[in-house]
Amino acid sequence: LPSIVLMLRFFTRSVLSLIVASASTCPARSSSASRPAFIAAFALSPPSAPSTSCQATMTASVAAAESTDLPRWDLSRFGFSSPFSDEIDLHLEETAKLAEAFKAKYEGKLGELSLLSAIQDYEEISKRKTLVSSYLHLSYDVSLDDDTLKKRKGALSQRQSEIYGDNLEWFSLDVAELDDAILASQYENDPSLTKFKSFIDELRRQKPHNLSKDVERALTVRSPYVGNRPLVSFFDKELSLMRFKLDEDGEEVNMEVLLSRMQSSNDAAFRAKCLQVLNEGLAGSVSRTAALSLSSVAGGWLIENKERKYINLRSRRNLDNNCPDEVVDSLLVGVRSAGIPLCKRFYTLKKGILQKTQGLDKFRWSDRNAPIDIGGVSNEKISWEAAVAMVKKGYNQFSPKMSEMFVSMVEEKRIDVPAANGKKGGAYCAGVIPGVGPFQLLNFDGTKQDVATLAHESGHGVHDILAYEQGYLQYHPPLTLAETASIFGEMIVFRDLLAQSSSKEEELTLLMSKIDDVVNSVVRQCSFDRFEELVHTAREKGELSADELDEYWMSALREYYGKEGDAGGDSPFDSYENASHLWSYVPHFHHVPFYVYSYAFADLVVGTLYNNFLTNKEGFEGRLLALLSAGGTKDFANALGPFGLDPTSSTFWTEALTAHLGELVNEAEKIAKELGYVE
Repeated sequence: LPSIVLMLRFFTRSVLSLIVASASTCPARSSSASRPAFIAAFALSPPSAPSTSCQATMTASVAAAESTDLPRWDLSRFGFSSPFSDEIDLHLEETAKLAEAFKAKYEGKLGELSLLSAIQDYEEISKRKTLVSSYLHLSYDVSLDDDTLKKRKGALSQRQSEIYGDNLEWFSLDVAELDDAILASQYENDPSLTKFKSFIDELRRQKPHNLSKDVERALTVRSPYVGNRPLVSFFDKELSLMRFKLDEDGEEVNMEVLLSRMQSSNDAAFRAKCLQVLNEGLAGSVSRTAALSLSSVAGGWLIENKERKYINLRSRRNLDNNCPDEVVDSLLVGVRSAGIPLCKRFYTLKKGILQKTQGLDKFRWSDRNAPIDIGGVSNEKISWEAAVAMVKKGYNQFSPKMSEMFVSMVEEKRIDVPAANGKKGGAYCAGVIPGVGPFQLLNFDGTKQDVATLAHESGHGVHDILAYEQGYLQYHPPLTLAETASIFGEMIVFRDLLAQSSSKEEELTLLMSKIDDVVNSVVRQCSFDRFEELVHTAREKGELSADELDEYWMSALREYYGKEGDAGGDSPFDSYENASHLWSYVPHFHHVPFYVYSYAFADLVVGTLYNNFLTNKEGFEGRLLALLSAGGTKDFANALGPFGLDPTSSTFWTEALTAHLGELVNEAEKIAKELGYVE
């Protein structure tokens, strides 16, 4: 499938939140027949105070020393000796022949021949395609400075699009069009077909929105060359080439390094300078290019929504996630009603602490992700071996089986660990195909955030391993459940670190950092969704300028964080200076419209699951393993039912916010008062 949005999967919990806020490319459910390739093969990590992953297009920080003693992944499991091996070309051409034979045998005959055999053949061909694309992506992601490999990857991607468009595109459309009586007869004649019921149901849900075969084929085959994809790719590259100077005589740094320095600094003036340099650097030609790209994406989304007859702006994404519009609407309303007040409470607390510890005169947007430095916290680097031990221990607390799976990923060299030059920044987990995956990419530098990222990505890996029993077409969970194991594992490790705190100061520091993550995952992402809503609604009236997008960005920001204090508003932030252009480097807007709410959904569901674990540990491991093993064969409502959770309830989201984010804020406020930072 065209991997238009593949890069997104590489954003992990460290970037989008840092970047303006937060978000990782663990995407969605995915029958490879109807999902973008990135969703079918990789796992995005949710946003957080830097989303687990930073910019997908940027290489690992040049400031990080290249480590030669940390483990690198072993890709020999793919069966190819090199990305340039003739074995790949032979494999792909054999795949093309199988696809041609598949079309000749089954097209127009699904009602006559065995649907089970057709699906099994389709699955095998799809696995062959994904094997090649995943191998090339993983190889390139640790060699971003290899232009020859980049060209090779692009050429093979184009060939894969041709194979799919010419010989496989028709299949999902024909399954969707099957008469109900014929499908019932297929189930009756071969009960084994029920194994693929989830896959079949998913394709048939798309029926009202499918276009003709000729149109669908044209969209697929042309996607690498025309439409939004080349424009978005050009914009991605322009962003990756950006360099910034903090002073005239200083070194030039890329965006990832600039953001990292801003977030880690205890100097408010330096943070403000970093944001100024970033915002000014994004102005002019960069924001105009971003506006052109986003305007094109919004226009395409608008036209396709009309042609495919979707009800509202988010319906297309919601259907992909197998999540009713009403549930998503309830989530967004819940965040507005309960999340925004909690967000303001948290930033009021953070503002007070920073005023006492860093002498803050004003609480600016550049201070949003500022570290809390109140002593008692060790800055000593954590070794890889220690990090592995911590995650193993954390996982073992709620599932010894998952702990064993984590250890096997480490021992089998499925994790590329070091923050090496020429490597993609951030982190992700690639599920690949059953029997070959999963593989994790990290940029480990020994921080506590790196330990959390390891726990998070390993959760995705464990989820993949457990769900492989469902087969390639059905192992990918719906986006609404894709973060369950990853965020849960991260939460367990966080609580373990919190329990080991040597002082109240360290405990408060860890809590504040965790709340930064949750606010960025929940409130921040919903503000992103609001920005997209404003942009896509306005696009119907014509092309959008950078100035208009600046206005929509600031409008959404004020809706979720309040009008700035300097302007007489109720926001804890005194100033939003130098925040106006920050929309222009959030990749999700260009690659996967209306994707961002999924992070809020996931974080709140997992927060509620964690509370369920604390109060009802008996049998919890079995229930959790059953949920994860189901992969994409259960929707979120059926999967969460055994835990007594009902996200379709009108009160679920407000209750989840109060129990999850609210309790964390309560804990932090209590300790801050004990230490005398607030009254």
